[in-house]
Amino acid sequence: MSRKTFCWTLLIVANVLVISVLSLHRPTAAAPPGPRAPFGNSVEQRGKMINELREIKALLKEQNVILQGMATKAQTDVRNPRK
Repeated sequence: MSRKTFCWTLLIVANVLVISVLSLHRPTAAAPPGPRAPFGNSVEQRGKMINELREIKALLKEQNVILQGMATKAQTDVRNPRK
């Protein structure tokens, strides 16, 4: 094999290798889907937290009313035992 033929063969093999490697590259899969913050929007999170705290506050008020009613009933039962 002459030197000229060997160089052309080597060039063709190199081109085939480069093209095969480049064909494996997928730009859509490698590219990030877009700018996305690692955390949610802080304003939305704060609003959700405030709403949850308001719900908890309402439930605690309801629980306190129930407990106060039970305490009042228990005190009246102790003062006026049934015969």
